[in-house]
Amino acid sequence: MSFGHWKIAERVQFLGRSSKRDLRRLLAAAVPVVSITVPGGAGAQPPQPPPQQQPPQQQQPRPQQQPPQEQQPPQQQQPPPQQQPPPQQPPQQQPSRNAQQPQPSAGETGGCGALPGHDELASALRDAIAPGDPSVNGGLGNHAWAVTVDRSGTICAIARSGPDPGAQWPGSRAIAAGKAFTANAYSLPGFAMSTANLYWPAQPGNSLFGMAAANPMNPLALHSGDASAWGTPGDGLVGRRIGGTIVFGGGLALYSAEGALLGGLGISGDESCTDHIVAWKVRHRLNLDNVPKGVAPDGSDNVVHDVTTDPASGQDRSPSGYGHPTCSAAARRIAQQLPQEAPTGPEAPANTGR
Repeated sequence: MSFGHWKIAERVQFLGRSSKRDLRRLLAAAVPVVSITVPGGAGAQPPQPPPQQQPPQQQQPRPQQQPPQEQQPPQQQQPPPQQQPPPQQPPQQQPSRNAQQPQPSAGETGGCGALPGHDELASALRDAIAPGDPSVNGGLGNHAWAVTVDRSGTICAIARSGPDPGAQWPGSRAIAAGKAFTANAYSLPGFAMSTANLYWPAQPGNSLFGMAAANPMNPLALHSGDASAWGTPGDGLVGRRIGGTIVFGGGLALYSAEGALLGGLGISGDESCTDHIVAWKVRHRLNLDNVPKGVAPDGSDNVVHDVTTDPASGQDRSPSGYGHPTCSAAARRIAQQLPQEAPTGPEAPANTGR
């Protein structure tokens, strides 16, 4: 008996009363079994059944591939807005440093036409200066600069007593211009203030402290023009306004014989007390000293030498409120005699000598 039939008989005995349907199922299962003849009789070992085949594993369904997304066409970058170039301004022409400045007209708030010209100013300055002789005006006996401005602050004339620009302190040219501007700027038709009168009010703690920083000077205008022409009719400052505030002696307001305020005069080149004395003499020679009223004891705009030191507190004081320091005993004495030797008023110029 083949191994296959033996196996079927064995299963039939096991089932016993199995139905025909079960028998058919068994026979169908035995169909693929290979029939093997056992050699060697009864002692032979029955052959081992073949290994049962594992049912095939069900393959996992492949994940459905997503349809490729439709690619958006790349956005075109917008070009940056073109910047409009700023409108071109026509180039401003800078005035030449060596170009002679136009003379101010007489119709500008009185203007320079009512003031002495360069030659007249230079002559009055040289008459008042005694180079090398400190006894005449006190101070150092130096040469000096003289500057006049009209009522608008425009420089009308610049003169010097020395033969060339280097004969005076070159830096005093600007100081003289600042003194003329200050005396004109802080005087009124009915009340005159010299730059010497402004010294004490401009000190710390007093009523005009800080005024020295007002109206700053224009350095570009100050250094314009040919330096060799300084103090001549072709001086580059003539016709310009440069400002400046000076609060020590040397600046006086200019009043006509009729009492009209015409402008200011500035002198610089020596000690401030001496500059005031020279300015007083020059103004008197020009007959422009018809001063209406001032802070000095005699009612003029003369320097007031009353600044002293309080021995108890060590603090300076000025009883008048318009004091100026004393530069030297000689300068103080000369200044005190000015109202007698060169009085203010509409009278004809006196011969004050030197």
